[in-house]
Amino acid sequence: KKIFLQASNPGQFENDSDGLWQRGHVPETIAYHGRVGINTDAPDEALVVCGNAKVMGRVMHPSDSRAKQNIQEVDTNEQLRRITQMRLVEYDYKPEFASLMGIKDT
Repeated sequence: KKIFLQASNPGQFENDSDGLWQRGHVPETIAYHGRVGINTDAPDEALVVCGNAKVMGRVMHPSDSRAKQNIQEVDTNEQLRRITQMRLVEYDYKPEFASLMGIKDT
Protein backbone atom coordinates (compact mmCIF):
# COMPACT_ATOMS: atom_id res chain seq x y z
CA LYS A 1 0.00 0.00 0.00
CA LYS A 2 1.13 3.52 -0.74
CA ILE A 3 -0.10 6.81 0.63
CA PHE A 4 -0.31 9.75 -1.71
CA LEU A 5 -0.17 13.27 -0.37
CA GLN A 6 -1.10 16.33 -2.37
CA ALA A 7 0.31 19.65 -1.25
CA SER A 8 -0.42 23.20 -2.25
CA ASN A 9 3.32 23.74 -2.72
CA PRO A 10 4.48 20.69 -4.73
CA GLY A 11 8.20 20.40 -5.16
CA GLN A 12 8.97 22.65 -2.22
CA PHE A 13 9.46 19.96 0.41
CA GLU A 14 12.91 19.70 1.94
CA ASN A 15 12.93 15.94 1.44
CA ASP A 16 10.72 14.33 -1.24
CA SER A 17 11.94 10.82 -0.39
CA ASP A 18 9.53 7.90 0.18
CA GLY A 19 12.12 6.43 2.58
CA LEU A 20 10.59 7.98 5.69
CA TRP A 21 7.24 6.15 5.20
CA GLN A 22 7.20 2.44 6.02
CA ARG A 23 4.64 -0.26 6.61
CA GLY A 24 4.12 -0.66 10.36
CA HIS A 25 4.84 -3.82 12.35
CA VAL A 26 1.15 -4.10 13.25
CA PRO A 27 -1.28 -4.87 10.40
CA GLU A 28 -2.95 -1.85 8.76
CA THR A 29 -0.43 0.62 10.19
CA ILE A 30 2.03 2.97 8.57
CA ALA A 31 5.12 4.40 10.27
CA TYR A 32 6.66 7.77 9.52
CA HIS A 33 10.17 8.41 10.82
CA GLY A 34 10.39 12.13 11.41
CA ARG A 35 8.39 15.02 12.83
CA VAL A 36 4.80 15.76 11.89
CA GLY A 37 3.23 19.22 12.14
CA ILE A 38 -0.45 20.05 11.83
CA ASN A 39 -1.04 23.79 11.24
CA THR A 40 2.69 24.38 11.62
CA ASP A 41 5.61 23.95 9.24
CA ALA A 42 8.18 23.79 12.05
CA PRO A 43 7.33 20.88 14.39
CA ASP A 44 9.88 20.58 17.19
CA GLU A 45 8.50 17.31 18.60
CA ALA A 46 7.37 14.03 17.05
CA LEU A 47 3.84 15.45 16.66
CA VAL A 48 2.87 19.10 17.03
CA VAL A 49 -0.77 20.13 16.64
CA CYS A 50 -1.42 23.88 16.59
CA GLY A 51 -5.14 24.04 17.16
CA ASN A 52 -7.79 21.83 18.67
CA ALA A 53 -7.60 18.05 18.47
CA LYS A 54 -10.61 15.77 18.70
CA VAL A 55 -10.07 12.21 19.91
CA MET A 56 -12.75 9.60 19.33
CA GLY A 57 -11.49 6.87 21.63
CA ARG A 58 -8.92 6.47 24.36
CA VAL A 59 -5.56 8.19 24.67
CA MET A 60 -2.95 5.93 26.22
CA HIS A 61 -0.12 7.64 28.06
CA PRO A 62 2.91 5.94 29.70
CA SER A 63 1.75 7.18 33.11
CA ASP A 64 -1.70 5.62 32.58
CA SER A 65 -2.45 2.99 35.23
CA ARG A 66 -3.68 0.64 32.47
CA ALA A 67 -0.06 0.34 31.28
CA LYS A 68 1.39 -0.54 34.70
CA GLN A 69 1.63 -3.49 37.05
CA ASN A 70 3.06 -4.08 40.54
CA ILE A 71 1.90 -0.65 41.75
CA GLN A 72 2.98 -0.23 45.38
CA GLU A 73 2.81 2.48 48.03
CA VAL A 74 6.14 4.20 48.80
CA ASP A 75 7.70 5.64 51.96
CA THR A 76 6.17 9.14 52.11
CA ASN A 77 8.95 10.58 54.29
CA GLU A 78 11.61 9.45 51.83
CA GLN A 79 9.69 10.90 48.90
CA LEU A 80 9.22 14.25 50.68
CA ARG A 81 12.97 14.36 51.37
CA ARG A 82 13.62 13.81 47.68
CA ILE A 83 11.16 16.54 46.71
CA THR A 84 12.99 19.08 48.89
CA GLN A 85 16.08 18.45 46.74
CA MET A 86 14.28 19.35 43.51
CA ARG A 87 15.05 22.59 41.71
CA LEU A 88 11.81 24.60 41.38
CA VAL A 89 11.55 27.47 38.90
CA GLU A 90 9.09 30.08 37.64
CA TYR A 91 9.10 31.33 34.07
CA ASP A 92 7.33 33.39 31.44
CA TYR A 93 6.77 32.09 27.94
CA LYS A 94 8.53 33.98 25.18
CA PRO A 95 5.95 36.32 23.59
CA GLU A 96 6.34 34.84 20.10
CA PHE A 97 5.74 31.31 21.43
CA ALA A 98 2.77 32.37 23.56
CA SER A 99 1.21 34.17 20.61
CA LEU A 100 1.71 31.21 18.26
CA MET A 101 0.21 28.76 20.79
CA GLY A 102 -2.63 31.06 21.84
CA ILE A 103 -1.66 31.14 25.51
CA LYS A 104 -0.81 33.85 27.98
CA ASP A 105 2.90 34.60 28.28
CA THR A 106 2.98 34.12 32.06
